[in-house]
Amino acid sequence: MLTRVAVAAGILCLILPASGFGQGFSQGDKTLQLSGTGLADKDFDTSAFSLQGALGYFFTDRIEGAVRQDLAFADVGDSSWSAATRVALDYNFDLGRIWPLVGASIGYVYGDDVHDTWVGGLEGGARIFVNQTTYVLGTAEYEWFFDSGDNSGFSDGQWIFSLGIGFRWQ
Repeated sequence: MLTRVAVAAGILCLILPASGFGQGFSQGDKTLQLSGTGLADKDFDTSAFSLQGALGYFFTDRIEGAVRQDLAFADVGDSSWSAATRVALDYNFDLGRIWPLVGASIGYVYGDDVHDTWVGGLEGGARIFVNQTTYVLGTAEYEWFFDSGDNSGFSDGQWIFSLGIGFRWQ
């Protein structure tokens, strides 16, 4: 269901007229991005959710630095949480309303069911402006664990996918 809503929202953003939005980034712009996911079984006996927030700053009209915080909680018998705090540097491509991005991040993963470790990764995605200050964002990144440990979910790293909303201001 959520996937259908996300696809419909993305298609709607692509077919909206682009004129008059005045979208795009300039040096000194700041961004706030929010995304989240959740799931539960039919009886709500087990559940999980995650939230991600990011604050960004444009050093130039294409290069953005950001601080990101992820938080995940799962109740699948035993409750557990995990989190990640990262800094990122992204290069943004100006294609009108659509702004693809590529970059890298480094940070720390910690929590109950993860091996606390430093991580580094590569990322890519795109922002689609829906008006002058608001955009829809989708990203994918791969993080390598610097110290994978025995209880890591992945032997070398993990994928992180995100779909959210973002806001730009000066």
